[in-house]
Amino acid sequence: MIAVTAAVILLPFLAAVAGLLGSRFPRGARGGAADLAANRRAALIAIVPAVLSMLLALWTAYVSLTGTGVTTGTLDVIPTGSLPISVGLLVDPLAASVAVLVTVVALAVQVYSVGYLSGDRRYPSYSAFISLFTSAMLLVVHAADLLVLYVGWEVMGLCSYLLIGHWWEDRANSRAAVKAFLVTRIGDVGFLFGIFVLGMAAGSFRIADVISQVPQMSSGTVVTATLLLLAGVAGKSAQVPLHTWLPDAMAGPTPISALIHAATMVAAGIFLVARLHPVFAGAGPTLDVLAVVAALGMLGAALAALAQDDLKRVLAYSTISQLAYMAGALAAGADGAAILHLITHGAFKALLFLCAGIVIHTVGSNLMSAMGGLRGRLPITFVTMTVGFAALMGLPPVSGFFSKDEVLVSMERALSAGPLTDAAALLLYGCALATVAVTGAYATRAWLRTFFGERRAVPLPESATPHTGLAKSATTPGFPESTTPHADAPEPASPRTGLSELATPHTGPSVTAHTDLPEPTTPHTDLSGSAPSRTGGLREAPATMLWPVIVLAVPTLLLGFTGVGFAGAADVHWGTATLSVLLALLGAAVVYVVWRGAPLADPARVLGPFRVPFERAFYVDSLYHALFVLPVLHLARLVARADDRVIDGAVRGSGRATLSLSGLVRLTQNGNAQLYVTAVLAGVLLLAVGAVVLG
Repeated sequence: MIAVTAAVILLPFLAAVAGLLGSRFPRGARGGAADLAANRRAALIAIVPAVLSMLLALWTAYVSLTGTGVTTGTLDVIPTGSLPISVGLLVDPLAASVAVLVTVVALAVQVYSVGYLSGDRRYPSYSAFISLFTSAMLLVVHAADLLVLYVGWEVMGLCSYLLIGHWWEDRANSRAAVKAFLVTRIGDVGFLFGIFVLGMAAGSFRIADVISQVPQMSSGTVVTATLLLLAGVAGKSAQVPLHTWLPDAMAGPTPISALIHAATMVAAGIFLVARLHPVFAGAGPTLDVLAVVAALGMLGAALAALAQDDLKRVLAYSTISQLAYMAGALAAGADGAAILHLITHGAFKALLFLCAGIVIHTVGSNLMSAMGGLRGRLPITFVTMTVGFAALMGLPPVSGFFSKDEVLVSMERALSAGPLTDAAALLLYGCALATVAVTGAYATRAWLRTFFGERRAVPLPESATPHTGLAKSATTPGFPESTTPHADAPEPASPRTGLSELATPHTGPSVTAHTDLPEPTTPHTDLSGSAPSRTGGLREAPATMLWPVIVLAVPTLLLGFTGVGFAGAADVHWGTATLSVLLALLGAAVVYVVWRGAPLADPARVLGPFRVPFERAFYVDSLYHALFVLPVLHLARLVARADDRVIDGAVRGSGRATLSLSGLVRLTQNGNAQLYVTAVLAGVLLLAVGAVVLG
């Protein structure tokens, strides 16, 4: 079992190494046919190990869920002079179930990316980083030692930086990648110290030993350690107050958004709390903090999603909100409900992002104001995305209905009996119910604005030549204009500004596109470089993009009936479930009535003066910019100035002093032999006089 689990982790890792080193082997040729050949080779290197890893993960999950229980194995022990590091793996129903989620979503993303990034000359490194990302998350899931888990935790942070900044030529994309890296690093500092506190208190970093030693630890130690760990969880899972990186991370390619939001980066924090839930259960104050963070995050992010025009940012804030549901369930003591929702959310959120990628790839814009009337043109995408939105809203019979029911029931029970204080439990449950209604509203708004009404974007004529990328540009008042062409970027993305960007066949430098102009159609290409359609209309994406969303629609529909070993259809609490569905339908009905009155207008207009604060996510980013970014920038400029004028000034001053002294010495070294003889005679005379006087 442990050997199979090691293979599950190592297969994507080896694919990453082979993809980075072997995609352009043996001559490293670039351009034209060489790029297409490298892309085909990279796709094969990435997909085949992903398939094998998924099959092994499915087998491991079957064996684990049918009765083997917990299996651990130690591959090596690294002496450190203090506490040893046990390089071991752990297989139990929790790890096996999450590993299946990771491998299935990773495989779907790899297949989808073949069509989505066809012609992208950096596809080989992109697919390799996805493989490394997958391997790192699997290491987190199966690690039996906290320090081994931390290795995977940090590798994921590196991969997210590399993938979010895939189109680094655009300054906004590179800044979004840096922001994600720095914000999560802030949390990881606390996370590492939390690991040290637990390890030193337990006398071991092995997870089983740490959990067994919790009763012998003082309450102060447990609370301190869990609060430090919670900082890392907030960073990785994008929870308040370290949530601001996730919406901006939409700068990356849409398949990466699906992987981050559904199965890797943000899932890691929730998984960590579930893995160490017996430790957190012994820290009442930490659970209260987690409950408050979850309550504020779920409702605040849902309200922010309600006002966004960028479809990907709607889904990003939705992820923050849904992760807060899971955090709330963990705070209420229901780790099984949290993991069930983690798995169902992974399925339907991956489905939603990949469907959104098809829409964006087709329309040529992230903005819902450029969409509309697509249900007839994209029938498969419409049906599958409708299933995803239904799961997000928690409507029966899709999987989100069952998992959200478990989460809400756990919060309801915490009101009368549970680890939370009365105030924290009441705040958590109240915000959860309000979020259900807001979720119904923003999901319905996105669904209607994308697929119904009249099309607000008119396709421009397409070139007959194949195109391998898009020229990206936008002009919006108050923001600089981008004029950098992106020959390999098949998707517009403006993480901070939500700008509208044109997607045209790449025939030269990008042309500035004003937001009041129609958005053109993005032609589709594949690895063969075949010419795009010349119909001038919209059509479904290539098969490599459609099949993953069709496959993901199946677990989105059926996972709730299985329960994934945690809960299921037989455990529905009909009172709470009915209340949840009614609240979701109420939010949906309000949006529908407003939209029906003016299908071309945005239903968010009814928010009135609250629309801008919601759209700006309550100005948290602006607050952080004023409180942290500007002071750090001023301090950095001060340090740079001091370095230039004091440190470098001293060095430059010593050089100038040396030059001045050398100038004085040079006066005596002028090549005049008579002067030299006179100086020698004068020296001899002085020596003689000194000898007489002193003698």
